[in-house]
Amino acid sequence: MARIVERINQVSPTWELLGFVSDHRSLRSRSVDGQPVLGSIDALAELPAAAAVPESEWWQLDELPRERWASLVDPSCFVAAGVEVGRGCVVFPNGFLGSNARLGDFVFCLAGCTINHDAKLEERVMLASGVTLAGKVVVERGSYVGQDATVRQEVRIGRRAFVGMGSVVVRDVAPNTVVVGNPARVLSETNDVHRAGSGMGKGEFRRLQERG
Repeated sequence: MARIVERINQVSPTWELLGFVSDHRSLRSRSVDGQPVLGSIDALAELPAAAAVPESEWWQLDELPRERWASLVDPSCFVAAGVEVGRGCVVFPNGFLGSNARLGDFVFCLAGCTINHDAKLEERVMLASGVTLAGKVVVERGSYVGQDATVRQEVRIGRRAFVGMGSVVVRDVAPNTVVVGNPARVLSETNDVHRAGSGMGKGEFRRLQERG
């Protein structure tokens, strides 16, 4: 993510990367990737003008006002007309966002994801690398779609569902279920991977940016 900030600034100077914040004690008074760890999330109170970008598994997303969350879209991504990107999103290199695609708050799309026209990703969704969503797919809040999975046009992935890597999803997935395979089949009707309704676990690193 720090490299994405650098790449954005190479195209158009936008951010000053101040460092990281983390509640993990082992990281206190250290640096990560050459950037300082500024302290716990409480350090943000001393930087009222700063914006933050969450790590993909941050469990404290509600501790800051939503207007303080920034989004990062790597410059290598194709972004079509009408695309909407919410707060606290990260779209990694070589992504494709088709016309009128919508990303809710705190959506992570790892490298090489394809999100086709009119697809909708609700809040706190994560797509692993190489995921392909056909047109008009809906991925509901808190769901995870595994690496290189493919989802057929107009399919709906239910709230807090988990799609295994390499799966080919050709029909709707019920909320809170785990599906795997080609074609995808139900492996479990209870998804214990995501907890507390957030779709995310506890992460160690937090990114902090401030407008230049």
